[in-house]
Amino acid sequence: MPKSSNQKLKLFYILQMLRENTDENHLLSTQEIIRRLADNDIKAERKTIYDDMECLADYGYDVILKKGKAGGYYLAGREFELAELKLLVDAIQASRFITVKKSRELIKKLEKMVSRNQAVQLRRQVYVMDRVKTENEKIYYNVDTIYKAISENVKISFTYLEWSISKELRPKRNGKKYLVSPWALIWENENYYLAAFDSAAECIKHYRVDKMGDVMLSRAERVGKEQFDIANPAEYAKQTFGMFGGEVEMITLQFDNRLIGVVLDRFGKNTDIKIGEADNFTVRIKVAVSGQFFGWLAGVGSGAAIVSPDDVKYQYKDWLSNILSNQD
Repeated sequence: MPKSSNQKLKLFYILQMLRENTDENHLLSTQEIIRRLADNDIKAERKTIYDDMECLADYGYDVILKKGKAGGYYLAGREFELAELKLLVDAIQASRFITVKKSRELIKKLEKMVSRNQAVQLRRQVYVMDRVKTENEKIYYNVDTIYKAISENVKISFTYLEWSISKELRPKRNGKKYLVSPWALIWENENYYLAAFDSAAECIKHYRVDKMGDVMLSRAERVGKEQFDIANPAEYAKQTFGMFGGEVEMITLQFDNRLIGVVLDRFGKNTDIKIGEADNFTVRIKVAVSGQFFGWLAGVGSGAAIVSPDDVKYQYKDWLSNILSNQD
């Protein structure tokens, strides 16, 4: 009797069964494997199943046989543990720059990395889909193009989008293209930002990647390396607040001791701290002075104050006064 054309695919079918249907709590017996193979027009016997499992193990698959009345085979070693995949699912759901559609697609792909029974546990975590998400489906290609531009040391052009009163994303400047030198992608406040040098303004500017449209490579070489320390983009990100740029200055701040956690969370464990004499401490940090920085400082409350320089202290007072005057 001629063999079925599927017979050559026997090992692949067995591997698919193990991936989709087994884990340490869900086993497939030899008889069940034989039955499932028969459903796909593949003949098998107990002895050949043993040989097939040995072949998979020899190739590197962690196939485990549990003996006993309710025993059977299961695939133990996988690329990711279930707990790791849950973390990835949470990160995808929490990310504002990943659209709802793309979030579902990515989670579906992650589900294929565990058994069907375990995949249910990943689906049960999908509770935050109603949170604010970007609507720009091209963001993934934008990121890829930006990285390519950085790698090839060239500028990029793009349109920059903003919300209209009718809740539509429309190009700013009547669709006129921006031309900048990309230096780094920075994750801040649940959003992806591009830090780029604007030659016309002669300064570093920040752009929300999900609000960039028609991102294209330019033939022009990048400029602005001196203005942006590409060797340490993380340090640069710490100096900015909400990715709003400003004149970078060395500032001394004073905080109540109870705010040490707030300071270390924001500026890092290596921040130079000097202990004061009245339950307070001071830090000297480089900060891009902007309304966002003042807003962060005001949010910390009365336990925070600018010590120096005086001009920044006066700017902060004026900023607070202007806010208060608008409340009349």
